[in-house]
Amino acid sequence: MGFVPQVSSAPAGAPSVSPRRALPGSAFLAAARGERPARVPVWFMRQAGRSLPEYRALREGVPMLDACFDPEMLAEITMQPVRRLGVDAAILFSDIVVPLKAAGVDIDIVPGTGPVVASPVRDAAAVRALPKLEPEQVGQVAEGVRLLVERLGETPLIGFAGAPFTLASYLIEGGPSRNHEHTKALMHSQPEVWHDLAARLADIAATFLRAQLEAGVDAVQLFDSWAGALSERDYREFVLPHSSRVLAVAGEYGVPRIHFGVGTGELLGAMREAGADVVGVDWRIPLDVAVQRLGGNVAVQGNLDPALLYASWPVLEAEVRRIVEEGRAARGHVFNLGHGVLPSVDPEVLKRVVDLVHSL
Repeated sequence: MGFVPQVSSAPAGAPSVSPRRALPGSAFLAAARGERPARVPVWFMRQAGRSLPEYRALREGVPMLDACFDPEMLAEITMQPVRRLGVDAAILFSDIVVPLKAAGVDIDIVPGTGPVVASPVRDAAAVRALPKLEPEQVGQVAEGVRLLVERLGETPLIGFAGAPFTLASYLIEGGPSRNHEHTKALMHSQPEVWHDLAARLADIAATFLRAQLEAGVDAVQLFDSWAGALSERDYREFVLPHSSRVLAVAGEYGVPRIHFGVGTGELLGAMREAGADVVGVDWRIPLDVAVQRLGGNVAVQGNLDPALLYASWPVLEAEVRRIVEEGRAARGHVFNLGHGVLPSVDPEVLKRVVDLVHSL
């Protein structure tokens, strides 16, 4: 089903905004707005996925990207952890490369490896050849969002996109990379090519987010998974302007904007400046220290080490309690992991963590 723009009475030139669900009882939305709800809200990155047996059963024989473009399947997968775990928010089941695939980039997700690009983008000609993303090309994703808005009841839905730097790193390296050597080399030796590429990817990410926002998501998260590979100077020069453009699109819709990256303890202030209402923090830095670096008066999200979900319950309980206590330094705190749920985590442990956070 193609993307159908929502009719709006907004003046010419203003974004066409779908009626937004009020969800006055949402602890997640309250915390994301910098308020203090009655309980600390919790959700988990990669909560919808490989750790759930019902997900594995549904996905059996279905390639990842096929599932991401099937409205009914993506809606069902998105709702599975809400039913099982009782989390305070759903996050759209998708992948950061979905808008690239939709636009026509030859990219696939290889099991055990991750996104792999057939022809890496490493020069001006390859950048110019990148296709644009049109809203109708992600119409199936938008349809999945509309199904979720109808079915989630009072649970808010988080939409997301990959940030320009992380998308660029996949395109330039050809797949996942430990050192990002080709990306950094192009960034510094051909800055005009880099900025052209990042601007095009910002447009793609913004179009993808806008489609989700038009369909009714209640918040968005911009994943800059690999930004922690950069110095703050390089982040500010080569990345921040482009991520700011993407987050500005979400700002037009008045929804909370979360910005997250791995290993970004030295970049937190700059990531907030990019336009974040909530800054995601990984496990390498305590939340109260992160709040200090952010200058206070900001909402944060995080930051349990995913590996500790395999620890004994007394160890895990102590860590959860510590993080909730450290999160009180923030204007608002959304409990989460410092990265995604690992595939072999016991869902019962996740449920126990949710219940503990809610009890605190």
